[in-house]
Amino acid sequence: MKILVTGAAGFIGYHLCEALLKRDIEVVGIDSINDYYDQNLKFGRLSQLGIEKIGARVPLRRCTSTKHGSKFKFVRMNLEDRQELPKLFEQEEFRVVCNLAAQAGVRYSLENPSAYIDSNIVGFVNLLECCRHYKIEHLVYASSSSVYGLNDKIPFSTTDNVDHPISLYAASKKSNELMAHTYSHLFGLPTTGLRFFTVYGPWGRPDMAIFLFTKAILDNKPINVFNHGEMERDFTYVNDIVDGVERILMEPNDKRKQRPIYNIYNIGNNKAIKLTDFIESIEHNLGKTAVKNMLPMQPGDVTRTWANVDNLIQDYNYSPDTDISVGVKSFTDWYCQHYKV
Repeated sequence: MKILVTGAAGFIGYHLCEALLKRDIEVVGIDSINDYYDQNLKFGRLSQLGIEKIGARVPLRRCTSTKHGSKFKFVRMNLEDRQELPKLFEQEEFRVVCNLAAQAGVRYSLENPSAYIDSNIVGFVNLLECCRHYKIEHLVYASSSSVYGLNDKIPFSTTDNVDHPISLYAASKKSNELMAHTYSHLFGLPTTGLRFFTVYGPWGRPDMAIFLFTKAILDNKPINVFNHGEMERDFTYVNDIVDGVERILMEPNDKRKQRPIYNIYNIGNNKAIKLTDFIESIEHNLGKTAVKNMLPMQPGDVTRTWANVDNLIQDYNYSPDTDISVGVKSFTDWYCQHYKV
C-alpha cells in the first residue's frame, strides 16, 4: 500500500506521516513549504522524518528519507501545479490519498484571500482530477469545523446546515466538500471529508492559540483573549486526530466499499472546553500566570465549537481519550525543549 500525504511538512501532516511509517506503510509526502509561518518549523518536522535541509531549503526534486529509506519520499510541490502533480501520480501509483494541504487560518483569510483560492480551491480541483484519472481507491481530505459558521445548535452535527460560512477559509472548506461530492457522484471516486476541531499538540502551528499563549507567557508579554474570554472550543490533541485519520485510511478496501461513496465526519474531542480553563492549564504547566489583554470578538470567529463524533465512533470505533491536562503538558514540554526555554 502506498499513500500520498499532502501537506506533509504541516502540523497534522507530519504527525500522520510518522504514524503511517510506524506501520511500515510506504508514504510519499508533498508540501509547498510556503512562508505563511516560520519555515524553519516546517523544515524541523521534515527533519524528524529524515528529510534534511540542503543549504537553505529542501530541493525541489524528490528526497528520500535518511531515517525511513525508500519508505518515505518527499517532494516540494504546489498542489495547484497542473503539470507536476499528474506526473507524480503516474510515477508513484498511489492507492490512497490524504489531503491535508491547505492555506490555513481564519484571520489570515481576511488579509490574503487569493492564497485561499489558489491552494484550497484550485489545488483541490487539481488533486480531484488526479484522483479521478489515476483510479485512486479512496480520497480522505481535511475540512474544518469553521464550515458551521454561526450555528447555535450544540454539539455540531454533520446533519446541520452549513450554508452560511463567515470567513473565506470556511467557504473554501465548504467548497471542498461540494467538489468532492461532485466527483464522487460523477466519477465514482470514494471521498471522505473530515471536519477538524481545534487541533493542538507538539510541532503545532505558531498562529494557533496554545502556541501564541505559551510564547507570550514565557516572554512576559500579555496574551490576547478574544470575546473577553467567553469562548469554548473542542480542543483536540493531535494524536487523537491522527488515530481517527489512520483508522479511515487503513480500512480494507472491501469493507470501505460497503459504505456510501461520499462521507463527511466530524473529528474532535467530543466536548467543549472553556478558553479560560485551557489558559489555566498552560499557566499551570509553565508555572507562570498570564497577563491577559481582554479583547472583543474578532471578525470570522465563533464563540463556541463542539463536535458530535457519534458517526465516527460508530463507523470506525474512534475514541479520543487525551485529557486536556495531558495534551497541554505535552505541548509545553515540547515547546520548552524545541526553543530551549
